[in-house]
Amino acid sequence: MAQARISAKASEGLRGRFYRSTSMADRSSRLLENLDQLELRVEAFRDAASAMEQEKEILLEMIHNIQNSQDMRHISEGEREELNLTANRLMGRTLTVEVSVETIRNAQQQESLLHATKMIDEIVNKLLDDLEDAKMRLMSLYGACTSDVPAGPIDQKFQSVVIGCAIEDQKKIKRRLETLLRNLENSEKSITLLEHQKSSVRQSCNSKQD
Repeated sequence: MAQARISAKASEGLRGRFYRSTSMADRSSRLLENLDQLELRVEAFRDAASAMEQEKEILLEMIHNIQNSQDMRHISEGEREELNLTANRLMGRTLTVEVSVETIRNAQQQESLLHATKMIDEIVNKLLDDLEDAKMRLMSLYGACTSDVPAGPIDQKFQSVVIGCAIEDQKKIKRRLETLLRNLENSEKSITLLEHQKSSVRQSCNSKQD
């Protein structure tokens, strides 16, 4: 009889441990599921913040392009002053928005980012010396960042450096090169238009003299 009571208590103890273990496993599973859901939300949050960073860059670039457009040069001084005031106000409001998404990097990725940035900066610093050469070199850097078939040569050294960067940094490097090339394209159009206008003025003056 005593042996039966001991066996019954032991059996109850085993069942209790089993139930507790099952309960702990359930809680652990629920916690893990919650963390998985939170991870998705964190990534979505970072993506949204990155999109805001890009939107800020685009807005500032568009405002800057309007201020330096040919249309602004062909309106009255009073109108130009009024439009510049509005553009400056919009730029100031845009700059009040601070969005920063920090990229987690290891030592090698940090070194690669600094190297890639230095290579781009060296070309940018020589833009005024030779605009066409700088454009070709920037295009070769951009070709190293895109999966599309490049229109020209690829800077293999730059490509190996960019591959060593974090994925987020690779995207930022590509966006920076796109912006630089876009600004160069706009500058070339402005220069071409200005030269055309000068040529037209010279031809008009020559016709009058004749």
